[in-house]
Amino acid sequence: MNDRTCIVTRTAGDPDRLIRFVASPDGTVVADLKRNLPGRGCWVTADRLHVDEAARRGLFARSLKRPVTAPPDLGEKVEALIAKVALGALGLARKGGAVALGAAKVEASVRSGRAILVLHAFEASGDGVRKIAQARRALVHEGGPEIAAYKLFSETELGLALGGAHVIHAAVLAQDAGRAAVKRIEALYRYRGGSPEERSDVAVLPGTGVETGGGMTAAEDTE
Repeated sequence: MNDRTCIVTRTAGDPDRLIRFVASPDGTVVADLKRNLPGRGCWVTADRLHVDEAARRGLFARSLKRPVTAPPDLGEKVEALIAKVALGALGLARKGGAVALGAAKVEASVRSGRAILVLHAFEASGDGVRKIAQARRALVHEGGPEIAAYKLFSETELGLALGGAHVIHAAVLAQDAGRAAVKRIEALYRYRGGSPEERSDVAVLPGTGVETGGGMTAAEDTE
């Protein structure tokens, strides 16, 4: 696929790292995540910073060559849409058997090399996170791959997507449905300001102040 040019940076890039925008019939700017909406489109680097800047500077009207309205909360709406897509892909992966739930199963999937990404709920305790982080480091020490771990969703969001009452830890497994979910999850992480190259024990949503700490809860013992 040909590269596309970001209307903010004026640099060309992989379409997978940009978001296409179009004007709806009423002239409102909307994100076209599937890249299939009709009409003239323009492209913005796929993170909140650049979407907000494009709206603030009036770049959508210039690029779409028509009067358009970019809602002041456009960046927030796009983030909610990307999160919804990521959670939907995660739910499909779960139905396809490509997600492991619960601290014990996540740790086992990491140590076996079956996991390709780890998710911790915002509410996850430091103890639970550290135990899984140790398994991730041990895998690398043994010559295995580095597995990213993210805190992007609440316990409630993960539970609704994955059909569990208390989902604190989850691992996405190396299957087709799992890889598709990882692509969506990493897109959300990048949009929120994270770098895909980061491989810390836990990549926390930048600017939230969310930290890992506290003791393991009863819910975390099971999920």
